[in-house]
This record gives sequence, C-alpha cells and structure tokens, in this order.
Amino acid sequence: MSTLTDLLAEHTKLSGAAVDHLQLVVAEWQLLSDLSFADFVMWVPLEDDKFLCVAQARPTTAPTAHPEDVVGSEVESEEHPQLRRAMDESRICREEDPRWHLGVPVRRETIPVRLGTQVIAVLSRSTNLAVPRVPSPLEISYLGSAADLCQMIADGTFPAPEPSPDVHTSPRVGDGLIRLDPSGAVVFASPNALSAFHRMGHASDLVGVHLAPLTRSLIGDPFDATEVAQRIRQALEGQPSMRMEAESRRGAAVLFRALPLRPRGQAAGAIVLCRDVTEVRRRDRALMSKDATIREIHHRVKNNLQTVAALLRLQSRRLSNPEAKEALAESVRRVTSIALVHETLSMSVDERVDLDDVVDKVIPMMSDVAVTETQVSVRREGGFGIVPAEIATPLVMVLTELVQNAFEHAYAPGQRGEVVVHSERSAKWLDVTITDDGKGLPQGFSLERTDRLGLQIVRTLVDSELRGSLSLRRRPRGGTEAVLRVPLRGRR
Repeated sequence: MSTLTDLLAEHTKLSGAAVDHLQLVVAEWQLLSDLSFADFVMWVPLEDDKFLCVAQARPTTAPTAHPEDVVGSEVESEEHPQLRRAMDESRICREEDPRWHLGVPVRRETIPVRLGTQVIAVLSRSTNLAVPRVPSPLEISYLGSAADLCQMIADGTFPAPEPSPDVHTSPRVGDGLIRLDPSGAVVFASPNALSAFHRMGHASDLVGVHLAPLTRSLIGDPFDATEVAQRIRQALEGQPSMRMEAESRRGAAVLFRALPLRPRGQAAGAIVLCRDVTEVRRRDRALMSKDATIREIHHRVKNNLQTVAALLRLQSRRLSNPEAKEALAESVRRVTSIALVHETLSMSVDERVDLDDVVDKVIPMMSDVAVTETQVSVRREGGFGIVPAEIATPLVMVLTELVQNAFEHAYAPGQRGEVVVHSERSAKWLDVTITDDGKGLPQGFSLERTDRLGLQIVRTLVDSELRGSLSLRRRPRGGTEAVLRVPLRGRR
C-alpha cells in the first residue's frame, strides 16, 4: 500500500508546505479520533471532481465505522457532497440524518484542512451509532475537546509545528486527560489522569484546582517543575507545547503534553494529556543496568584475553624451538581475534557486532605477522554488516584462520601476492569468498581429511557454531578460493 507521501506525489500538485501540514495532521489525528469516538478519513481533491482517500484512522475508544481499508479509493463529489461543501464553504459540515454503511448506522461530518488561506484537504469524521452511548462527564469533555480541535483544523491553527520534543513518545487520550478552562483551572479529569496525580502525591480531586501551580509543587526537580508549569501556561496562552517527562517527589514518573484550545481564535482553555510511566522507567533503568553489566563483562573478558596473549608472547620469547614458537604465535593471533570481538561488544548497546569494523582491525594484524616471510597484502571487498554476537566470534576466527592459511601455504618465502576477502550479504545469507593468487591446493587435497590444525578448527566452527558450509577449490587462473556461506535468517 502506498504511503501518504506517495499518494500525494502521484495524484496531486500540492506544495511541499501543504504536504508537510497534512503529515502533521496525520501525526495528530489519533488524538482527534479517540476524543471523537469516530473514524477519520483524509480526502484530497482531484482534477476530475473526485476525491482521493490518502489516510485513515480508527478510534481506540469506540467501535470503528470503517472496518474496511479505504486508503487509495476515490469517490465522486455527488457520492459525498459534504466533501465539496467543506472545500467550497471552508467550514465544518454536519450531516443531520445518519446513513447506513455496511449494515451500520453512521453519522458523518466533514472538516476542511486549512493552510493559510487555502483549503488543501478535507477530513471525514464518521461515528458508529450502532452502540448506544450514555452521556457522561468523560464523553462530554472528550467531544467538546474534539470539537474545539476540529474547528482549529478548519481555522488553520492546528496542528502547529512544535520544537523537537525532549521525549519521543506521547501520552494518548486513554492514558489520562485533563480539561482546563481559560484561567487554568481543571474542569474535568479522567480517572487515569486522577490516578497519575495520586501517584505523584495529590490525594484529592482535581476539579477546580489550578493545574500549573499544583503540578509544580508535586515535581521534585525544581527545573523540571518550573518547566512543566511554564508549558501548561503557554498552552493556555495559545502556544504549542512540547512533551516533557518529570519525576515527582515520591518517585512517580509522568509524561505530560499540553495542547491549546482556541477555536475561531477564542481562548477556550487547554487539554493536558498525562501518562504514568513509572513502571516503564523502572524497567528501562533495570535494562540499562543489565546492559552496563554485560558491557563490563565483555570489557573484562577482553582485558583477560589480552593478558593471556601477553603471557603467551613472553613464553614464546623463552623458547628456542621454532615449531613451538610458531604454535604460540598462532595461539596469540587466535586469542587476539576473540579479544577484538569482545572489545566491540563492550562498546555496543546491544549484543550485535559491526563485523566490518572488527575485520578491518584483524586484517592489519595478520599482515604484520606475515610480513617477515612473505610480501603478501590483504584487502577487504564488500560489507559484512551487523551480526549477532553469537556468530561474531566463530566467524572472525574462521576468517582469520582462512587468511592465515593462505599466507602460510599459498606463497613461497619472499613471494609477492594478494589475498582478497570478499563478502556479499542478503536477507538470508552471508557469503564470504577468500581468494589468493598463490600456488593453489596440492593434488589430492581434501578438507575433510586434512591434518592442519587451523583448518580443523575452521571445520568445527563452521559446522557446530555457524551452521554453515565451507569449500576450498582451485581457481582457474591459479591460486585457491575458500567459499563460506553462513545463514542469517532466524538470527536476532
């Protein structure tokens, strides 16, 4: 299904400012839908006296009037004359008699979306009348707030661009709603809003209380207290307010958002949305503590592995047997490769590794080991991307062993050459090819029967840890090619 931006670009000639405004409306209209107990559909006019549906929202507070998806559909002006009336008359048009839609009685209204002096779209508000509703203070307050906000859309004053918020979530209508009169006194507070303020330390009712000074007295941090109170006052003055989170003296964390209500330019107070996020923040802190502990463990493992590598180097210097010195040097290389993975994990916020970064650190290390005996360079092509931690360590070890195997067995001492590590990644597989331009595999070579320790390690890791496949073969123009395939689907 095409997005709002795609539909507008394909079917209309709206300016960038108009598209941005419609995106703001869509970003806010779940609030309108929940307050109205109604579905909202956005229509844009086409050149042939038709209207195109470009977006749709359903309420979470009432049954939907549009169970079907209408995005992308077109209607003639004759089928829905209120759309043209709202455009031409630039006012909200209400339908007196309900209509039946898919066996459900529906009341429809249309709201022009104004930007400056131009109506750029029309919102259709459809209310499902099949479920009888008993007027209550909550419903009356919700519908009154929705009416004011819809009128502000028709006026072109809502939604207004606001500065980047301090938090990236927003409280919803069901989380808690408070309606203020123009003086800032509470005229209605939903049960969830009362609960949020009770947890903050206010035990009595909110109706009649001036919200800004009350909220300021409940918040522990003086700066946050002043900031929240100021944003409530700004909403009463007609200014858009950013979302903000604050913690009460009792340790309750609450997310606030204040919206001005100024239908037809007349001050009608404000609505304040609030959400108790105390448990969410407690879990966030627990996860942050856990993540910090895991990163510290990776850091200590890396330090311990580096200590082991240093001890092996010291032991190697005391040996005179060349084979023993070479074996210890290979062990140092393997331990250092694992340490590099843990170093990357110690700086990661999740258990995932940027393998390109690790490989780019391992490759120079292998080149340094080989430079005394050969003049072979190694380079990387393509990208490995981000991989889960459980395959990062065995994968890095397999790569280092295969590259080191090329250094040791493909070239004679002093011979020049190049080893290329090429990787290609798809949604399902990571394919790695390591090629050299050396003397190639010996006659009768078999990966399954080889007695080389490095290749035995590689086979074990590929089969048991990576659940992948590996093959070694001669290249047509000389040299050897190692082909590794690792499955990625099902990995976190």
